[in-house]
Amino acid sequence: MSSTDSTLKERILNLLKRDEEFRYAVAGLIGYGDVLDRMREHDRKFNEILEELRAHRRLLEGHERRFEGIEARLAEHDRKFNEILAQIAEIRERQAEHDRKFNEILERMEGLERELERVRMRVEVTIGSMGRRWGRDLERTTLEIFREALEREGIEPGRVERFVRVDEDGSVTGVKGRRVEADIVVRDGRLYILEVKSHASLDDVEWFHQVSLWVERFMGRKADRLILVAVNVDDDALERARELGMGVIFGNVIRLTD
Repeated sequence: MSSTDSTLKERILNLLKRDEEFRYAVAGLIGYGDVLDRMREHDRKFNEILEELRAHRRLLEGHERRFEGIEARLAEHDRKFNEILAQIAEIRERQAEHDRKFNEILERMEGLERELERVRMRVEVTIGSMGRRWGRDLERTTLEIFREALEREGIEPGRVERFVRVDEDGSVTGVKGRRVEADIVVRDGRLYILEVKSHASLDDVEWFHQVSLWVERFMGRKADRLILVAVNVDDDALERARELGMGVIFGNVIRLTD
């Protein structure tokens, strides 16, 4: 091969490398034009696919940023929710402590009530035993217990006298020989009739009312005041005494109608 041919060959190869149109022209001459056209179409489609992939990647990156924002908001919500749960737990703990203290107070109150009931029972038993042993002394002791209340009624316990009469012919009580006994106080021209009981029932009130009528007949005058004095009084007895216009001085009401 001559130097001229070598130079020409070298120039042709350089043109094929650098000049795209020249390459396609040569390819067309040797029958590869269709192949190159298909390659160009493939390149175009490949570039379109690459562009779509880039667009999808940009969209995905946008979703990722939004997702990260959502995750951050969820994390903040979780933090606030945990704070609320902690506050609820604290409130429940404080409520439990309050309940415990309240129950302690209730137990103490129940203990006090039981102790008061024991004291009341001891007083009642003591007064009852005094009544069995001393009789009249029981009335005087009860009057002393309620001295202040009696004095407000204008009655001095030391001036209470025992009224005793016997209905010889039955003209007062309807029964011959009936003995009528009552406590009375006569002061400044006023007549007070008293009934002193450790425990006053409804029957006691009715009987006291009847006795007071007999005392009034014996004395020929109406009492200015009927006063029932009782350590304990049944609730129905208290109601009946007030209906009859009696004054009632008592220490404790026993509920029978609850």
